[in-house]
Amino acid sequence: MLQRATINSVQEKFILSRDEVPFVPKVQQGKTFFSYGRTFYKAPTTRLYGRVHIDRGNTFILNESSFQGLFEIARTCRTPLHTSSRSSIGSSMSSLQFYQAFKQEILIPRNKSIPEAFKSASELLVADRGGFVYEPKVGIHDNTSEVDFSSMYPSLMVNNNISAETVLCKCCPDSHLRIPDLNYNICEKRIGVVPKALKLVVTKRLRYKKLKEETTDSKLKEIYDNRQIALKWILVTCFGYLGYRNSKFGTIDGHIGVCALGRDAFLRAARMSESQGFEVLHGIVDSLWLKKDDATLEEYKSLCQKVSKDIAVPLNFEGRYKWIVFLPSKMHPNIGVSNRYYGVMESGKLKVRGIEVRKHDTPRFIYNAQMEMINIFSTANNSKEFMEKIPEALNVVKAYRQKMLNGEVPIEDLIISKHLSKNPNHYKQHISQVIAAEQLIKEGAEVNAGKNVHFVFTDSTHKRFERRVKAEQLLDKGINPDTRKYLQLLYSSAANLLSFCNYTEETVQDSLRAYQNKKLENYFSTKPLC
Repeated sequence: MLQRATINSVQEKFILSRDEVPFVPKVQQGKTFFSYGRTFYKAPTTRLYGRVHIDRGNTFILNESSFQGLFEIARTCRTPLHTSSRSSIGSSMSSLQFYQAFKQEILIPRNKSIPEAFKSASELLVADRGGFVYEPKVGIHDNTSEVDFSSMYPSLMVNNNISAETVLCKCCPDSHLRIPDLNYNICEKRIGVVPKALKLVVTKRLRYKKLKEETTDSKLKEIYDNRQIALKWILVTCFGYLGYRNSKFGTIDGHIGVCALGRDAFLRAARMSESQGFEVLHGIVDSLWLKKDDATLEEYKSLCQKVSKDIAVPLNFEGRYKWIVFLPSKMHPNIGVSNRYYGVMESGKLKVRGIEVRKHDTPRFIYNAQMEMINIFSTANNSKEFMEKIPEALNVVKAYRQKMLNGEVPIEDLIISKHLSKNPNHYKQHISQVIAAEQLIKEGAEVNAGKNVHFVFTDSTHKRFERRVKAEQLLDKGINPDTRKYLQLLYSSAANLLSFCNYTEETVQDSLRAYQNKKLENYFSTKPLC
């Protein structure tokens, strides 16, 4: 709007601020940055004088937890509402730490000056490790429940006084507070800025979760839930931010110390579970999937109470599954993958990780098909009923296949979103998102690293790159999608759900071909795969 006002020489009349001051055009550029293995693009900020201006397309917290979460972040971290909406979680958390340091009359360093302690190669081997993970047992399982530590790493940071000025402090070399495996001393004379700031967030989140459980008002439940979700993101980020190079109160030694404390707590919880007769099917850093035939809810709750008391971090019973499927690696079918599973709890809640319905680049056509298959499986009460519903689920694949062949799928349901990790001209290969980005640049659009590019496959194997895809903004009426490519994606999504019992794209297609001669149910009775 500013650009159009300038072009038409009416910028003096273009006023959106509360006062009568017109916009002063600024030459601002967005910035691309790298965080947690992913490239992001942040658009330039335009603020309105006298008004709270929130850009819905450029705010993380608002999208995750609505305005209630945004209010909570602004209030807790002491930042203006419009600033909170555009700030990263790390920036909001820094503001909270600065406020805490100000209250304690601690000078905030201009630059981080605490270096990492020297370590030998053998010390690095022990110290520089992440959280503990149990390899999942591939297959479908009954009688399985999930237990989960509540805010595990933040709680460990608060309970063990982890901060830049407390880990390996010079005032307490003989401290009784020690980090397991590393034997680092922790200060006993003062509480650090980081644990003091985090204690407020941990306490408030637990309070909101308790209020949510106690109230019967659905509107209040939603408010409490959105506020605890916003605080959750601060707690999720605080551990990584502890090791961030520009964090004023961060420390690498504290960061790896929290990992060591986490591994120790996690293994103790697993050993206590096994001593109570539970089998550990899977475990990721702060969550355990336990199996015990005929185990009662009281047994699980009793276990959680014992672990919580021993470790001083709340262990919660998340629920019992009707069935849960741990999926194998695509490259190695006999090896489980920690973040690829799906299941249905007795409450009816679906839990899905690592498959197409959880990925941001999945077109709606594939999402709808896979979700419909999962909904069919969700009606099964155990693994036996699950297996009996495979033919019914593959009926869904057949129906979506026919829709695609008949040209009944709307073009908007075939749009794929891909992330640009670098500028289009820096790629060596003409992959799909690069081709679409080049099409947009040719039309005068600005495309930067960190942005998402949306396109439709038109002829994925064409010799001329520009014919393979079409950018969403350039789609015309009568565009013909690449039917073969989308059917391949459909078969792949079905095979992923059933890969634990040896399904592949080829076997899915074989089962659909069986319709030509006999019913699918008969096909499975003569050719079982699982």
